Amino acid sequence: MRFFVNAKFDFIGRRRPAYIGTAIFMVLGLVITVVRGLNYSVEFTGGTLMQIHSQAPIDVGAVRTGLADQGITGAEIQTFGNDQELVIRARVAVEGSDADNTQVTSAAVAAALDGVLGAGSYDVVRTEAVGPKVGGELRSQAFFAIMLSFLAVLAYLAYRFEWRFGVAAVAATAHDVIATLLFIGIMRLEISLFVVAGILSVLGYSLNDTIVIFDRIRENLRQSRRDDFVAILNRSINETLPRTILTGGTSLGTLIALAVIGGEVIRPFALVMLFGVVV
Repeated sequence: MRFFVNAKFDFIGRRRPAYIGTAIFMVLGLVITVVRGLNYSVEFTGGTLMQIHSQAPIDVGAVRTGLADQGITGAEIQTFGNDQELVIRARVAVEGSDADNTQVTSAAVAAALDGVLGAGSYDVVRTEAVGPKVGGELRSQAFFAIMLSFLAVLAYLAYRFEWRFGVAAVAATAHDVIATLLFIGIMRLEISLFVVAGILSVLGYSLNDTIVIFDRIRENLRQSRRDDFVAILNRSINETLPRTILTGGTSLGTLIALAVIGGEVIRPFALVMLFGVVV
């Protein structure tokens, strides 16, 4: 099954609007991300995560006030699927208490919820804890994993292609990864290990598609040395377009399903991959 078999789109001729669109998105995304900051999960920041389920809708504002009364300030509170389920990420700020003590934090959160919701009217679905040292190490390792992947890509491209293809492929892959990171900042997606996996998947996905196109360009350059270079580029992209559409389309179908019905935990990964594939 092949779509766009005889496609003759002038991709290179549309590059300037693409540059402008990318520049606008990059600038806006960078400003929003710098102003609001990134939303790291408890895995990277350290602290205690508690997911609770109540028998009745929960007033997030009342819960925040109750936590403040217990000495928990700056807690992250968000609904989890519906207004009867919450995820609370917190660290105790009471003088004399260890902010990284999970038992102290859990007890303080439970006391706040008892006061707001009533004892016995909610269930603790899960409790997770990560120390700040472990969280910092995970954040460093995630950054290292992304950079190591980039270096491996550089080494591979230097071996596989001539330098101008390698530079272009790195620029294209960097564009996709940076755009995805800015998308995460704009959407305030929680950066967890799932999201890091999504970023690395986008890197691999982008590189794979780029190399397929560059292989075709290299073949066409050898066969049509006298043809116009821009014409060769356009022809190569159009010749690989059926593969790009089918691969991207099947991936998007799966990712949309994951984003819609995959649940709260897998949804950030699916959204990151969904945006990455589209970009």
